[in-house]
Amino acid sequence: MIFAELALPGVFELTQEPVQDARGWFARTYDRDELAEHGLDLDVAQASVSFNARRGTLRGMHLQRPPHEEAKLVRCLAGAVFDVAVDLRPGSRTHLSWVGVELSAERRNVVFLSRGLAHGFLTLVDACELEYLISTPYDARAVAGVRWDDPAVGIEWPFAPEVLSERDACFPDLDRGRVAAEGPAGLE
Repeated sequence: MIFAELALPGVFELTQEPVQDARGWFARTYDRDELAEHGLDLDVAQASVSFNARRGTLRGMHLQRPPHEEAKLVRCLAGAVFDVAVDLRPGSRTHLSWVGVELSAERRNVVFLSRGLAHGFLTLVDACELEYLISTPYDARAVAGVRWDDPAVGIEWPFAPEVLSERDACFPDLDRGRVAAEGPAGLE
């Protein structure tokens, strides 16, 4: 895998290096030792998928509060999305900064997100499916969120979302760096 650190410390775009032959190709998608060589820790506790039928679907911005923070490896299995991470780590030099990267089935790229980052995405085409490898089991009591269009963060989405859950639309603005608790009903 090829590792490229993005603008936020702890956020990497990983690109597969497929080996091709007459049958097609084969590529490694997860290698704990190779991640560790780059200073990334992802001992997988859970794997999840999300399917999004329509272009313009937004999911985010989600995270789990301490001590249940998640590191994630996110891959787009079908379609293409604009994937975003927001730095909510207290004391970080990039606190409240964001970074976005296009993930697509065609590019076969992956994004690694360190603990303490909010995560979300906007589908760029119909029928997008994403897979997540997650370091920490889901805990409904620890789930929190940041509104997708919070002016304190200023994410520059490619276009306005058309499909958005009520929960994601209603996260309050950040208040002095605090993240909104969302209650017991949240999944990525």
